[in-house]
Amino acid sequence: MTNPNVILEVKNLNVEFTTDDGVVHAVNDVSYTVERGKTLAIVGESGSGKSVSSLAVMGLLTGANSKISGEVYFNGNELIAADPEAVRKLRGDEMAMIFQDPLSALHPYYTIGDQLAEAVRVHNDVSETQALERAAEMLAKVGIPDVDQRIDDYPHQLSGGMRQRVMIAMALINGPELLIADEPTTALDVTVQAQILDLLRELQKEFGTAIVLITHDLGVVADLADEVLVMYGGSAVEHAPVREIFYSPQMPYTWGLLASIPQISAKKEQLDPIPGSPPSLLNLPKGCVFAPRCTFKDQVADHACANTFPELLAVSPDHEARCHLSETQRNTIRAERKIGKVN
Repeated sequence: MTNPNVILEVKNLNVEFTTDDGVVHAVNDVSYTVERGKTLAIVGESGSGKSVSSLAVMGLLTGANSKISGEVYFNGNELIAADPEAVRKLRGDEMAMIFQDPLSALHPYYTIGDQLAEAVRVHNDVSETQALERAAEMLAKVGIPDVDQRIDDYPHQLSGGMRQRVMIAMALINGPELLIADEPTTALDVTVQAQILDLLRELQKEFGTAIVLITHDLGVVADLADEVLVMYGGSAVEHAPVREIFYSPQMPYTWGLLASIPQISAKKEQLDPIPGSPPSLLNLPKGCVFAPRCTFKDQVADHACANTFPELLAVSPDHEARCHLSETQRNTIRAERKIGKVN
């Protein structure tokens, strides 16, 4: 890695699963970097490969039916080919993950305090008392009230928001340099969601942690992210700073995601959904993965969208998009449909 600020570099990552029905191409040739203290949001519909790509980064895809290729560099050390025990020592210490469902991620048999203390003792030579003190400190830091009481509670005794705070405390308890947050605000009401996002922002500022935020909520992306990677059908289809994604999106799938965001000022009673369904990862389209649902594929000559997989090309120094439409065509469409901000 030439940039010393880059803590995570993913290069040409591929993930496949062998099933009775065939090979699932879950992640296809995905590349990105994350800088220290910055947030990269990975967005897309369910099944786009967001979570699987991050599980691969964390070394959590160890089943016999999984096949991973490519390169993942964390602090300059390659992880895909590394010894699994070495990756395990990093996980929970230098890099950590917040999972989608804290109730299933937390163990129902152990108290909150015991689970946080274990996370400390696995990676540090400290006493049980010291580990519990660190657990109480982190619970207070993430805003859990009445820590002396809550530390002895079991997961089912906490609200969804509190369980999510416990997951954040567990992920950050050893001061990781990289945090992967997989749908951290799913199933939370908007007030708690805002509190969780504020918490992540404050903790990132305090610890300088790099965050990979996995979400389908573009409102969360606008609030927290520095860069955005849009995934569809296992592939990266657009990658840009957050402002460019909202003001100058270049890929029809991204246009569809933006059009589906509820607008308070909109007079329409219904949202604009993307027509059709995501592709089967068992049988991906030959050409552009989005072509079967794309409203604009007929504007491209020689049926290229259906027959040729487009490259991820630069449209500006920090902005890449995977689309056969020319820049002129994209700008014309965006102007006609008032997508983003068109000069």
